[in-house]
Amino acid sequence: MASTQWKLGWRKSETHGLLPDPEPREIKYTIISVDDHLVEPPDMFAGRLPGRLQELAPKVVETVEGHEVWEFDGRIFLQVGLNAVVGRPREDWKVEPTRFAEMRRGCYDIHARVTDMDINGVWASVNFPSQITGFCGSVFSRCSDPELGLAVTRAWNDWFHDEWYSPYPERIVPMGITFLADAERGAEEIRRNAARGFTAVTLPEQPHRIGMESIFSGWWDPIIDACVETGTVVCLHVGSTGVADMPKDSPMVPLGATLFGQLSLGACSEWLWSGYPARHADLKIAMSEGGIGWVAMLHDRLENIIERSGYGQYFEGDLRPVEVLRRNFWFCTIDDPSTIVTRHTIGLDRIMFETDYPHGDGTWPDSQAVFDRFYGDLPADEIAKITHENAAALFRHPLPPPESPHAVGVRH
Repeated sequence: MASTQWKLGWRKSETHGLLPDPEPREIKYTIISVDDHLVEPPDMFAGRLPGRLQELAPKVVETVEGHEVWEFDGRIFLQVGLNAVVGRPREDWKVEPTRFAEMRRGCYDIHARVTDMDINGVWASVNFPSQITGFCGSVFSRCSDPELGLAVTRAWNDWFHDEWYSPYPERIVPMGITFLADAERGAEEIRRNAARGFTAVTLPEQPHRIGMESIFSGWWDPIIDACVETGTVVCLHVGSTGVADMPKDSPMVPLGATLFGQLSLGACSEWLWSGYPARHADLKIAMSEGGIGWVAMLHDRLENIIERSGYGQYFEGDLRPVEVLRRNFWFCTIDDPSTIVTRHTIGLDRIMFETDYPHGDGTWPDSQAVFDRFYGDLPADEIAKITHENAAALFRHPLPPPESPHAVGVRH
């Protein structure tokens, strides 16, 4: 339960360092952003856990320095500045703890979020968790008390359904987390969410890197089966199992951010060769925030190991690895101006657009202009696919009705 001290601060109209609201941008394209984030509000878990577990739920506490941080399972989780910098002056973009009053309200309040989506010209949005949860729910799954970890996982999903998705179901793509400490219970949670409309789940991109079972071990079978059975899209967010390995004394933040594509390339390759996509034609995997620049390179390498080197005779029958890549995987771009020319190799129906609100990489409030600058010269049918059609088809999400100001270029 949130602290009394925090609740008092919640009701103040403080806007520490925040810029005034920008004017709504002209909507030139219908956009479904396939990678944004929510910042969990301090009252997220209040009243959502059973009995004795409620008092053990994650809660926001204040440090002696005046920072608001999450406390859970004996650990402290910081609110990192670059996680919620939207609407702040550029000189304030710092990697340091912060207070909720220093965040734009759209980070944690759904009504304000939809307003910010309208300002930005975004019709619908996929929202990943943030610091206290981990991009894939790994924090809860590694709780020292598995019963508590499962209860908090379920509470997060319940809050998302009740408070974040349900008020605007046409604007928010319903994506949940699941319990990663027990494959059978994790599968049950995916099915529970699917039964109430969730179409996606965020899973760890390289689980072995955070002490979980490898995707080659067979441990993940029940979870993958549940995703296939329910049509749940697997979203693998870059950094969900940590940053790339870096040398001692290296500049962690800029080097780590530079290597996002490397992380996605590694994760995509591992999931490809895990056999899950080859065995399950209907398994859908989205590589979130990894860009598209590396995908054509992977395509070419997969063809090489089949055609020339002989390394690639792995799947049964005549199924080629590159066929699996183009059948089971989707890729997400903020802006890849130098490599959009590879789109036909990747597959025009496999590329989706993202705005990454409210992160440092994000393009709010100018996502429309960013897309227009880098991709605006593409043919209209290709633009429609990348901006909204591919995402709507993958996540089974409705497009804006003809009368909506967001319905620009929608082929109803």
